[in-house]
Amino acid sequence: MTIRINRVTTRGGDHGETSLADASRVPKTHDRIEAIGAVDELNSAIGVASDSVTDPEVDALLGEIQHQLFDLGADLATPVAGPKGRLLGEDAVLWLEDVTARYNESLPPLDSFILPGGPNGSAALQLTRAIARRAERRVVAIDGDIGEAGRYLNRLSDVLFVLGRAVAQGGEKLWQPHTRS
Repeated sequence: MTIRINRVTTRGGDHGETSLADASRVPKTHDRIEAIGAVDELNSAIGVASDSVTDPEVDALLGEIQHQLFDLGADLATPVAGPKGRLLGEDAVLWLEDVTARYNESLPPLDSFILPGGPNGSAALQLTRAIARRAERRVVAIDGDIGEAGRYLNRLSDVLFVLGRAVAQGGEKLWQPHTRS
C-alpha cells in the first residue's frame, strides 16, 4: 500500500466533522474518532518509550508495535471491513502473547503491585501501559465491528507492563499499603 500525503491542511474538519476511510463524515466527538485519537496518542507514547529504553531488542519490539498500531488505526477508520478483512488480525494478538510469555518467564513473581516508574525507560513504558488501557476503553465503546482491536489492546498493556519490569532490571518499587490504625 502506497500512501502519499501532499497536503496537511485540508480545512475539511473546520466545522467539527471529519472523514472516515469510507468517505463518510462523522462528528469529531464520535466514539470512533475518540478511539482513533486514543490509539494515535498511544502510538506517540510508544515512540517516547522507545526513545527512553536502552535495550535494543525492546526498542525493536516497540517499533513493530508502532506499525501494528497504524494498522489498527486504519482498521478503526474503516467502519466495515473489506473483502480481505482487517489489517490487524489474530496473529498480532498471538504475537503479543508470545512476547509477554518470553519476557515474563525471566522475571521473578511479584509479591505486591509495583509503583509506576523505574530506570532504563521503565517509567515511560508504565505510563504507556496506562495510555493503552485508556485506548482499549475507547475502542470497546465503539458500536460495530472492531475486529481484534479490543483483544489486541488488552494484550498490548500486558506486554508494556512486562517490558517495563524487564528493562527496570529489578529496580521496581513495590506498593506498600498503609495500615489502618
